[in-house]
Amino acid sequence: MKSDLAKWIEEDSKEFLKKIGIRKGYAVLDFGCGRGHYTIPVSKVVGNIGIVYALDKNKSALSELKKIIAKEDIKNVKLINDIKDPSLGDKSVDVVLCYDVIHLVGKEDSSTVKDRMKLYEIIRRFAKKNALFSVYPTHLVTHTDITSNRETKKEIEKAGFIFEREIYAELIHDDKRIKGCILNFRKGG
Repeated sequence: MKSDLAKWIEEDSKEFLKKIGIRKGYAVLDFGCGRGHYTIPVSKVVGNIGIVYALDKNKSALSELKKIIAKEDIKNVKLINDIKDPSLGDKSVDVVLCYDVIHLVGKEDSSTVKDRMKLYEIIRRFAKKNALFSVYPTHLVTHTDITSNRETKKEIEKAGFIFEREIYAELIHDDKRIKGCILNFRKGG
């Protein structure tokens, strides 16, 4: 019997990713990819003509992801440990996934909105015109708190993104299936 995580990566994730707006041929940045719970399925949805940039500052997680990519013979994933990596150019991606990440920004010195605004500025730099910015904003207050989502929307809109829609779906968080709210935005101007 498959674990929830294995079933998610191999089967259920593809429907979820298509629902949020990922298509064949897209260039996708998985910002804070961790061990690849989204990177691996995204690589299959975008296909050989697409590319996935898997960015994480955690070298151990990237090392684990590298082993999975090699084992599964995945050719369309580029692992990135540094935001300044030249393979990730300005206005180069159609979609940025930022799942369970924004609460970590500035964590060592107490996370602030100012720090997250810098993050959004970086994401805008990589995003093509009208690119999708998909956020799963856990841990800011509580990820099910409607006020938290409203404040997160305002914050991201202030950074120059246009709110598109909320998507309530089953997804993976901390290796477990949960019901969560995804916030989708488009890069404005």
